[in-house]
Amino acid sequence: MGISENIIGVDLGGTNIRAGRVVENKIVQFSKERTPSNGTKQEVINSIFSAIDQCINSGTVGIGIGVPAVVDVEKGIVYDVTNIPSWNEVPLKEILQNKYQVPVSVNNDANCFIVGEKFFGKGKLYNSIVGLALGTGLGCGLIFNGQLYEGRNCGAGEFGIIPYLDYNFEYYCSGQFFKKEKGIDAELAYIEAKAGNIIYADYFREFGFHLGQVIKSMLYVYDPEIIIIGGSLTKAYELYKEAMFAAMQDLEFSNTLKRIKIEISELDNSAIFGAAGLFINQSNIINRAETLSVINTQVT
Repeated sequence: MGISENIIGVDLGGTNIRAGRVVENKIVQFSKERTPSNGTKQEVINSIFSAIDQCINSGTVGIGIGVPAVVDVEKGIVYDVTNIPSWNEVPLKEILQNKYQVPVSVNNDANCFIVGEKFFGKGKLYNSIVGLALGTGLGCGLIFNGQLYEGRNCGAGEFGIIPYLDYNFEYYCSGQFFKKEKGIDAELAYIEAKAGNIIYADYFREFGFHLGQVIKSMLYVYDPEIIIIGGSLTKAYELYKEAMFAAMQDLEFSNTLKRIKIEISELDNSAIFGAAGLFINQSNIINRAETLSVINTQVT
């Protein structure tokens, strides 16, 4: 399965549902529907259908969909979707496969982010990748041996909930730091800091220090080739980059610091590409399993 295939990527958000048909590394068709966030399960499903119907064609080979939720990846069941109260348990994979008669892959949005970078962005040349999504929360996705690693229960890489100082890493390494700790929205803090306000510039340096701590933890645990940072807070990267790297200098393994690459995502429509990448990732796993089965049969 190559990335030239005709795949539908879907991003389910609390406000909008975005879908795109991806062919030859490009989104050749795009649609957007409002999410009826306070609607019934079926009303939300119908909006997903509407978004997909505008993009799918007879050549489509699969669908990938990213959701802000915990997912049973094997069964494709979605639990407790953020900002969509009625979606406490939805067998989304089964629903979409029954309607469209093509294979479907479902995963959470942080995993979508890093899969998109692996197949369409700055992760193409690497087999060991950590993806950090910095926004209202702190999301993390992992690529090992060229494949997405989500753990047994889709909980691998959840660094945000690890205890740190008075709260956890997410509190200090996302927009929550500015809103809860400093009493200002991160966007407004960015505008003020860019305008030369020293107080708000110091906020970003403090944020960079905390981000450096979580990255050190990732280097100790995963030792990846590259860390790719995405999300709304990346536009302020130059304000916290220096403090982030300074905070990492006491890492015990100096060679790791010399070799690690940290990049900012430049992938437009990353959620759609990431969702499409879910299908590619799953197809690669199946192909590898089939190849191993053939080899084992021949050996036997």
